[in-house]
Amino acid sequence: MGYRVRHVQIGIWLASGGYLLCGLRLAVAGAPATFITTFAVLGVLGLTLLRLPWRALLEHRLARRVPPLTVAANLAAVAVCVDLDRTLLPLYPAAGALALIYLGLGSVPGAVAAVGCLGMVGYSALAIDDGMVDVTMTVSGCAVLVASTALGMWISGRRAMADSGGGRRRDRRIETLLEHASDAVLATDERGAVWYQSPSATTLLGYKVGELVGSALDGLVHPGDAEAARRWYEALVSASGGTSRIEIRIRRADGSWGHTEVTGVNRIGDRTLDAVVLNIRDIGTRKDLENQLAIQSLSDSLTGLANRALFRDRVIHAVERGRRSAATIALLVVDLDGFKLTNDALGQASGDEILTTVAERLRSCIRPSDTLARLGADEFALLVEERIDEISAVALGDRLLEVVRPPIHLGSRDLSITASIGIAVVKAGVYGAADADELLRDADLAMYAAKSTGRNRSVLFDPAMHIEVLRGAQQRVDLETALAEDQFVVQYQPIVDLPTLKLVGVEALVRWQHPTQGLTGPSEFIPLAESTGLIVPLGRWVLQRACAQAVAWQRAWPIASGLRVSVNLSARQFQYSGLVEDVAKVLRTTGITPSSVVLEITESLLMLDTEATVATLNELKALGVRLAIDDFGTGYSSLSYLRRFPVDIIKIDRSFIDGITTESENSTLTEAVVSLGRSLRLQTVAEGIETPEQSARLRALGCDYGQGFLFARPVRAEDIEPMLIGT
Repeated sequence: MGYRVRHVQIGIWLASGGYLLCGLRLAVAGAPATFITTFAVLGVLGLTLLRLPWRALLEHRLARRVPPLTVAANLAAVAVCVDLDRTLLPLYPAAGALALIYLGLGSVPGAVAAVGCLGMVGYSALAIDDGMVDVTMTVSGCAVLVASTALGMWISGRRAMADSGGGRRRDRRIETLLEHASDAVLATDERGAVWYQSPSATTLLGYKVGELVGSALDGLVHPGDAEAARRWYEALVSASGGTSRIEIRIRRADGSWGHTEVTGVNRIGDRTLDAVVLNIRDIGTRKDLENQLAIQSLSDSLTGLANRALFRDRVIHAVERGRRSAATIALLVVDLDGFKLTNDALGQASGDEILTTVAERLRSCIRPSDTLARLGADEFALLVEERIDEISAVALGDRLLEVVRPPIHLGSRDLSITASIGIAVVKAGVYGAADADELLRDADLAMYAAKSTGRNRSVLFDPAMHIEVLRGAQQRVDLETALAEDQFVVQYQPIVDLPTLKLVGVEALVRWQHPTQGLTGPSEFIPLAESTGLIVPLGRWVLQRACAQAVAWQRAWPIASGLRVSVNLSARQFQYSGLVEDVAKVLRTTGITPSSVVLEITESLLMLDTEATVATLNELKALGVRLAIDDFGTGYSSLSYLRRFPVDIIKIDRSFIDGITTESENSTLTEAVVSLGRSLRLQTVAEGIETPEQSARLRALGCDYGQGFLFARPVRAEDIEPMLIGT
């Protein structure tokens, strides 16, 4: 294309120069002004033609006719000039020779021959009409024109052969490229009929070479994509030179459907193509990945069940359908009881096995029309839309409890799992303003009610549960207010040396001085503080207050220099990452001797995560504080575990002390704990001593310390001072 553009531009330069020279010669010869002006205008006009978009113009099918016509017109103009000035006759053959050679460089031999014949006829006519015929000059001029015509035809023929050979080589290169390309290329007409198929279509779609030629594009497109493909193709055909892209499924040779991206280019009207060119790319791998990602975004990776997002969408549509069709729907939320403790104790792998087993058991109870999902952690949910009412929903809940309950085999042990199930039902005709979130909330409330009433049961939602939620929310607000307004007080229960009954320490116990309910015990607010996380700042405050009070006693009463203060750490506090830093800060700000501080941790708490527990205990121990195991004997510690923990004190639970004087079993167990403590060089403290007989028995067994109502109830700080004096 670049060669042809340059060829035309050179021709314009030659013609324009010739016109201007002819006009100048006619002006010198005194020719009429009309002719002079005409040649001058033609010369200038020719130069302006250089600015035309020849690359685009030469794409037209009539473009090859332009050079012969322009050369013939130029020879005619030269003939006119010679006719006006006969002295220019010898220049005619030279001009003709130049024009014919130029034409041979860019046209076909036939066009060169035709123009050469016209040139010789024109020259002969001018020579004969001259009156003074110079035979030699005439013959020489005709010979020049004949030779120029022959040379032009030879040049044109060679050029055509070179173009043909180059075209064939180019076609072979293109075919090779298309054969090894990953994309298939089809050429179609305006109606969508295929008239060219690239070799790579065999690799991509499985069709033999030429098998698609003559077939309709419509027959290759998936019925589900046919209408969209038809509209796309019509729009592409109507946009001359346009390019467009679409993703459709195309039938392969084996009858399967492949996801493809088709890029179409409209080259209809292009002299070399005159087709719509379709580039077809296989996007099956990409589609598979997209589908996989879509599935992952809507399903739980562990169990394969629907996730919360998909489940919520299903509930939304179920509510909409139920509202339109006056149908009843039920939603059941299943939460495994104590799963977190089990997962922490046995490890994540065992926890995952429990979850997948429970998921399979729940799946066995549902119908194809039901939706089962894992909402997160140990919580599952079931949506039932067909043939359901409150009675059958409760029966379904009980059936789910039954399938969850059988022991799960984990390695060398069998583990029993129970669940708490909350059920929310929206009855036909009473949807009102009910929505998916409200239904999920109601089922959650019912599930929490099942947990609070003993677990391992199902509970149907009752609107009165909302009142409990509001009450709980108000309690949280009150608890936050109590922390902010310093409504909590610390009471202290004495710990005595059993052989001498002298005061050796106190246990700090928090109480809530409620503005309307009066002094409130820990059972009323500690569970809420634990569940909301407020136990962390509350525990920090208790530790700060107790240590500050102990320092005050030690400074005021020298005899109390060895007094120890014990503070309980809850499970939430112990798992708090900033615990060690908090304790260190309290020790630093109060100035208390670290060995005067005893931190009490329950036995069951120590078993949650042994490695992490030992690490935290070692960090606390490094601060210099003492560590005590509270409620010892109620958990499942073994001697090997106990050896790992850097504890100093064992506190014997009151459940052993209650029957120590009346039940031989309790006495034996207590004696065993005391002996265990002695063998491990741990101090022992008996809790809940209420009678002199219990105290005497514990002294006889060798228990070191005791606390209980026999010695004193929890009292205010100022009530401890008389005991210090007595000490």
